[in-house]
Amino acid sequence: MKTIPVIKKYRSALLVYLTHKMALPVLRLIRKPVRFPYSLEELKAFPEHSMGKDLAVFLENKQLGLLPYYAKHDIKHILLGYDTTDDGEVCLQCFMLGNRHLSFPVLATVLYGFVTMPEYWSLFRQAFRRGRNCRPIENWKWFEILQEQTSTLKNRIR
Repeated sequence: MKTIPVIKKYRSALLVYLTHKMALPVLRLIRKPVRFPYSLEELKAFPEHSMGKDLAVFLENKQLGLLPYYAKHDIKHILLGYDTTDDGEVCLQCFMLGNRHLSFPVLATVLYGFVTMPEYWSLFRQAFRRGRNCRPIENWKWFEILQEQTSTLKNRIR
């Protein structure tokens, strides 16, 4: 199934609006998340191949800013290997759902993806199954793993 480029453009813009302009500000008020304890410059000083250093490289390569309350989301992109594209975002959340993490953002993103991105359903199913077959990561200490080697962390998930 081919999607018309204009539809993809608006679908992407709607996803960004719903997540960054609506959901994240509301969730920050409701959840009271812990502020990320490092700046981008501090992450750059972490050892090579550590999660902290890889996070800095990831953010720079993707030309993304460090979101102080949602850095663990970007860490998950690195660990799970899902891109920051629309389908990558939905795959990440499908993995989390399969990994038994139930939250409003996970459910809303998965639902949005299944309703608006039928051409990626097989990828979403694959990500869900992968999450189901991996060790649970919901309770990881996200700020404490920054010194660890990224490859070790990826192996721990499998």
